[in-house]
Amino acid sequence: MTGSEPAADAAPATDPAPAAPQAVKILIAGGFGVGKTTMVGSVSEIAPLRTEESLTAAGLGVDDLAGIEEKRSTTVALDFGRITVSDDVVLYLFGTPGQQRFWFMWNDLAIGALGAVVLLDVRRPEASFAAVDFFERRGIPFVVGVNGFHGEHPYPPEEIRDALALPEHVEVLLCDARERTSSRDVLIALVDRLIAAAKG
Repeated sequence: MTGSEPAADAAPATDPAPAAPQAVKILIAGGFGVGKTTMVGSVSEIAPLRTEESLTAAGLGVDDLAGIEEKRSTTVALDFGRITVSDDVVLYLFGTPGQQRFWFMWNDLAIGALGAVVLLDVRRPEASFAAVDFFERRGIPFVVGVNGFHGEHPYPPEEIRDALALPEHVEVLLCDARERTSSRDVLIALVDRLIAAAKG
């Protein structure tokens, strides 16, 4: 055997293993009863983790049910779900609790988050003001998803932007948190913004 011949026991060439998709942590935030649990559940490709408890008389005078009198349960810690948006990116979704008495958890949930969706109920826009302020103060990129309850969107995005005093770079999207495709489109818009920001 000459030096130019391959060794008889040489291992055959193999294709390199595909790179693992990038895991991206996203928060789904907003006020009490705006549809955060619904959005995570509608879009997650795994059975979502929920920490819901029934509303009881103990919450009377504490939880504001104005406009959402039919609500019977609430998130007390977080919602968790996952969605693959491409071969390269998997989103891990963390839904925040909405009541003010649980807002202390938001700081911990925000650790490692690259972006957020702020859900807004146009019947009660003030319920999500605190979420907008939270992400603006921490410099976490976010988009606003306007959840159309009963499929209704009485106000165009620009009117909502003006009402929230949002800068132009914050996208406002009309959506229905019950619908997988609609929720996915909001998340993709956020991912597009994160990619654009990363490219500078």
